[in-house]
Amino acid sequence: MIEKHISALLYRYQCVTVPGFGAFLTEIQPSYLDAASHTFYPPKKLVSFNANVKNNDGLLANHIASQEKISYAEAVNAIAATTDIWKHALNGANTIYLKNLGEILLNAEGNMVFTPDVPVNYLTQSFGLSMVVSPAVKREVYKAEVEALEEKAPIIFTPERRRSYSYLKYAAIFVAAIGFGLTGFKTYNDNRVAQQTLAVQQKVQQRVQQQIQEATFFIDNPLPAAVTLPLKEAVKEKLSYHVVAGAYQSEANAQKAVDQLTAKGYKARKLQANKYGLYPVLYGSFANHTDAKQSMREIHKNGDKEAWILVQEL
Repeated sequence: MIEKHISALLYRYQCVTVPGFGAFLTEIQPSYLDAASHTFYPPKKLVSFNANVKNNDGLLANHIASQEKISYAEAVNAIAATTDIWKHALNGANTIYLKNLGEILLNAEGNMVFTPDVPVNYLTQSFGLSMVVSPAVKREVYKAEVEALEEKAPIIFTPERRRSYSYLKYAAIFVAAIGFGLTGFKTYNDNRVAQQTLAVQQKVQQRVQQQIQEATFFIDNPLPAAVTLPLKEAVKEKLSYHVVAGAYQSEANAQKAVDQLTAKGYKARKLQANKYGLYPVLYGSFANHTDAKQSMREIHKNGDKEAWILVQEL
């Protein structure tokens, strides 16, 4: 039952946690070309699974409660019942298939192995885009064929026809002579006009310089000695990637968590209650996904394995 709700949330969030089981994560893959099949693929979200993230952040339970018209507690119980079925199947050496998500099984060491099988693209910006197959352009082959035809083409000269056009040689010499004459006259005329123009410009420049030397300038309203120009206000950088520590039903508990994280040196803050009545607490916010991911890895190393990334403009 809960697979369709997980799939619906992956369109809007990068992390959807199934309490007590694991979390489904998405990462954007840019468009690329498969040179072997000559196929262009649009951008998409790659789905992965992390069995270490199991805390209940309230996202999935609140979504199920809203969609199924049940209480939050009933939604939590429904999730627990479903995960019990999944765990029982895995412990029985069975593979569970989650529609539009993928397959999960246990390996020899008892760890969950997830194989994505996503027939849909969860990246909303790529809606309507599909893969395009374009055959390779064989320019070198066509060039070689043309060169081969040129080598085989016969070239025959007819002496009579060459003699019949001999008068063209004299016509070409006559035209060239006329052209040289016109070119020489044009060059002479251009030089004469340029000399006259230069003489006029020099006289005008001398007159202007004389007027400048004789003129006296008065400024009725001089500018102050120091002019202060307002600086353009710096553009505030958007921080759309946030590392989430958890979500709390009690605002007092959320503030307490913020104080504890601030004491540890994080730029922690508490967000306003969301539509599910929960107060998210952030480790910090970042301008790009790379910095947010690096911060989350460091937080995981420091002991909090349940931190995850929220992408949202606040």
